[in-house]
Amino acid sequence: MIGILAIVVSLALLIVLAYRGLSLLILAPALAAFVALVSVETPLLASYTQVFMGSAGDFIVRFFPLFLLGAIFGKLMEDSGSAEALARALVARLGDGRAILAVVLACAVMTYGGVSLFVVAFAVYPIAAALFRQADLPKRLIPGTIALGAFTFTMTALPGTPAIQNAIPMPYFGTSPFAAPGLGILTGLVMLVLGQAWLNYRAGKARRAGEGYGSHADEAQPSVDRTLRERAAGEGFDVAEIPPEAPPRDLPPLTLAVLPIVLVIALNLLFTAVIIPAMETDYLADPVYGATTIESVRGLWSVVSALVIASLVLVALNWRRLAALTRTLDGGANASLLPIFNTASLVGFGSVIASLTAFDMISAWVTTVGGDNPLISLAIAVNLLAGMTGSASGGMSIALATLGDTYLAMGQAAGIAPELLHRVTAVATGGLDALPHNGAVITLLSICGLTHRQAYLDIAVVGVLVPIIALVFLIMTGTFVGTF
Repeated sequence: MIGILAIVVSLALLIVLAYRGLSLLILAPALAAFVALVSVETPLLASYTQVFMGSAGDFIVRFFPLFLLGAIFGKLMEDSGSAEALARALVARLGDGRAILAVVLACAVMTYGGVSLFVVAFAVYPIAAALFRQADLPKRLIPGTIALGAFTFTMTALPGTPAIQNAIPMPYFGTSPFAAPGLGILTGLVMLVLGQAWLNYRAGKARRAGEGYGSHADEAQPSVDRTLRERAAGEGFDVAEIPPEAPPRDLPPLTLAVLPIVLVIALNLLFTAVIIPAMETDYLADPVYGATTIESVRGLWSVVSALVIASLVLVALNWRRLAALTRTLDGGANASLLPIFNTASLVGFGSVIASLTAFDMISAWVTTVGGDNPLISLAIAVNLLAGMTGSASGGMSIALATLGDTYLAMGQAAGIAPELLHRVTAVATGGLDALPHNGAVITLLSICGLTHRQAYLDIAVVGVLVPIIALVFLIMTGTFVGTF
């Protein structure tokens, strides 16, 4: 009973203190130490050095290339002007009559191509503000609109997305980034259609009430306080580089702006389905290479290869626009460190909790939820942990590190394909992770200059409720139809 109480209190403290801005690098090990002390059953120092650091280190070893290359690619897209050019082109083609859809698609295309959602938010917000003002739509709808395009279907549902949420399940289930592609596309469409319908409903209601954009100061550049600077820099965007009034930029043409994103997706598929399967990889069974199989590393290799080639092409096409290439590369590399260490710290925290006897009781209960269908249990476990930690990748990592083998065995016993387990895991991270204490939510509202009271309702609907509805659809479809 004491162990369960310690777990509940530690998770509650994690939510509250993370919401108040305390760094996870401090918070996660401190709360892991708290759990070890209160539970009494685990030695404090051994819990930290052997359990916490062991799990955190293993996560970094597995996924550092994805965080590093993803951050560099996003920084190259931002500094070359490609992200802004793409956003402006989509908005211009759809016009202010479809302002909401234009912003959603602009965010979706960039995040599906591997651009950090924080970079997307900074690049799209000034455009969205001008577009919403011109269409006389309430400014309070902008955060929800950006969230729908950047935080939902492109992050978890669409096959092939290089988002870390789509990559983490691969080594646990032996899958690729394109796991369950048909189900992923349908689930993504559910999110897009329902989210768009909600935002259109809110816009129509505001028009009928005579509510326009509102009275706001000039927004050529969003105001950024110190906390926001730290959060954004940690996610791949150096806010300190924004001048008070940015001069006109030499933006690349649309074809050059979109090509790197197309390459990421196309090369990802090519390496997954053609190149890597044709390679001789028997040497992976050697202990020198981890005594593993190609199924365990194929997905990671595909994403890494695609990001490297797309980044090189991006540099070649925008050489004169990247006047400070070394600074851009350094900025991207540095920006990868805080996100991966934050997530790794959450994984270490989860491993300390998993070492408690009380966690065995909790996991035994969770794995029985849903009866004979392990997809329901898996979805609940991942969603709850994502909500508790305020992190999609962190919650998923804790769930898979502690129960991944269990769910794989349950899935095999029930005749459920690993690809379906992968897609359900990824989509499940995109629900409760967007609760008010989530760092991306806090940063997005800060970028837009709005409060939770003003704009969180729409984020909650498109970022929490709609993904959960889509998750239910995915589980039901996968259960009765199978994987496709």
